[in-house]
Amino acid sequence: TDGSGRAGDGGAGGDPAERVPEAVLRQAILIREVEGAFLRLFSDGRLNGTVHTCVGQEFSALAFAGQLEDGDCVFSNHRCHGHYIAFTGEYRRLIAELMGKAEGVCGGVGSSQHLCAENFYSNGIQGGITPVAAGLALSRKLAGNSGIGVVFIGDGTLGEGLVYETFNLISKLEIPLLVVCEHNQYAQSTPTSATTAGDVTARAEAFGIKSYRGTTDEPARLLPAAAEAITYVRERRAPAFFLVDTVRLNAHSKGDDDRPDEEIAALQERDWLIRLGRSGDPDFVSMRASVRAEVEGVIGEIAPLPELDFAAYRGTGSGTLPEQTDWKPLEPATGQRQVALLNEAFHTSMDGDPRVVFIGEDILDPYGGAFKVTRGLSDKHPDRVFSTPISEAAICGLANGLALAGMKPFVELMFGDFVTLAFDQIVNHASKFYHMYNHLATCPVVFRTPVGGGRGYGPTHSQSLDKHLLGIDNVKVVALNTLVDPRRIIAGILDEPHPVILLENKLDYGRRVGPAELPNFSTEVAGGNFPIARVRPGAAAPGYTVVTYGGALAELVPSVQPVFRATESLPEIFVLSCLSSIDYRPIVESVRRTGRLVVLESGSTDAGIGSEVIASVMEQDGRSLDRSLRIGALPYPIPSVRSLEDQVLPTRSRIVQSLVEFLL
Repeated sequence: TDGSGRAGDGGAGGDPAERVPEAVLRQAILIREVEGAFLRLFSDGRLNGTVHTCVGQEFSALAFAGQLEDGDCVFSNHRCHGHYIAFTGEYRRLIAELMGKAEGVCGGVGSSQHLCAENFYSNGIQGGITPVAAGLALSRKLAGNSGIGVVFIGDGTLGEGLVYETFNLISKLEIPLLVVCEHNQYAQSTPTSATTAGDVTARAEAFGIKSYRGTTDEPARLLPAAAEAITYVRERRAPAFFLVDTVRLNAHSKGDDDRPDEEIAALQERDWLIRLGRSGDPDFVSMRASVRAEVEGVIGEIAPLPELDFAAYRGTGSGTLPEQTDWKPLEPATGQRQVALLNEAFHTSMDGDPRVVFIGEDILDPYGGAFKVTRGLSDKHPDRVFSTPISEAAICGLANGLALAGMKPFVELMFGDFVTLAFDQIVNHASKFYHMYNHLATCPVVFRTPVGGGRGYGPTHSQSLDKHLLGIDNVKVVALNTLVDPRRIIAGILDEPHPVILLENKLDYGRRVGPAELPNFSTEVAGGNFPIARVRPGAAAPGYTVVTYGGALAELVPSVQPVFRATESLPEIFVLSCLSSIDYRPIVESVRRTGRLVVLESGSTDAGIGSEVIASVMEQDGRSLDRSLRIGALPYPIPSVRSLEDQVLPTRSRIVQSLVEFLL
């Protein structure tokens, strides 16, 4: 032979069109041998977790990930080993990763499904990776280079609506992303014929995306077809879709394969590498033996290596507390409304930081967003402000991809209620990238949204979902208030290396920013980028401690005097900017003096922020806390009619009544 792999009937000889380059053949054998080794290691109890192998799909990985250029990026799914080897050209660290070794791709943290190398990422959430890959590809377009993105999905992923949100986005924004659908006929154990209706390529074509089709049964034809699709995306700076008909010879994961033996035997008869091996081709047999010995040798070298130390894994997430600082008087009132200051902050950010991009619905001028926060940005920076369709999950995923690429995207979700539509992108992507990739990537994305009731918008446009957001690890939840200048908050957010959710109360937009309007009270701030504010009486000693944030402050301030007249007790008020990673030291010191703690929150109190604050204070000094009280919204959807809305929300009258009953 001439050293090329051959596919014809029986594998001997064959049409030259069936030949593949020797280097490609060796890589295909390598991928298969590594996957086989993983299955053996798992059976021997030497791997932790799960393993999804791509045996039968090797040439798909090589046709796409194996033909990319420097600067291109790949996002893969749970069946990612072949894509990784084809793209990076290495496998030692992949084996170390699945064996749980510190030398692994991600230190053993991500294992089979979660890999991160130079411009390569994978995650096991079906569909969720597609908009993230789009964001990575968009970063190449914004940088003005020739780089493209490739995202691998399976045919089972076609049931995810986020895929079609992404199709629409990449088509309308002309993002250079190649979507490769590896159609192996099964979604885990379910035949896709039982779950997927219609024509697959027609799905992409419906969005104006050019489509291609090929099969791993004919690798010599698949390779140039893939190269053609890659060239199309690169030169046209536009998306494309490639459907790869392929087979999965092994189980979905480990050994859970319920397919009939005769079906698997028929698939093996189709497999290019098996056919070539059965031909007895001496070059192939020699190459396979050499690769197998090499892989086994690497496993032997890796086996005694150490695992990652926990301190190294922990790193510096968003839970780091600020350094203790002295209290300083709050600056005099600016006289400006919060929305104007916020808009100014965003103009300053975009003018001074080329990383900053804005993404959201209806944010282009002259409209400038539902609450006019982004007014003027698109006129000044048309290349970095993207108005999108109603696709909250996709636009948050797009922002995640941009953030992974080193940009600073701000996503505007028109109402806080809509954050639920993007929860997967926040929880399973943005919040996890830093740790599951063992600090190899950061995701400094900002999700900002107007929250709160009081405007009669009704049940789906008035909620404060703050308590649901606080449970997300490694995400900083920040709430604007009318004491701290929002320009300071935005400047702090620009320095954050991790995800931030910025809550902006709708009613506060129109309020002026400055010290609390309480006679004989002083307003001070302490902390760094996201300061805590303290409002306390100048002469009398406070009789109770209040912790609050955001728009609730506007209802609390006018309640202080009526409560004082009824109880002769004045509060010491702490107003939080950062709702996660709270510095409890000044709050605990106040409770030691007053013995009584009240938490006023915007959302409902059941399992809410008040519970968290009170529990944390109790843990630090439970002996000083005599009594506590939570005030918040009642646990019902917020109605539109004013009379009922006022009864559900923590309005001034209910705050006064609750405090008087608590203090007397």
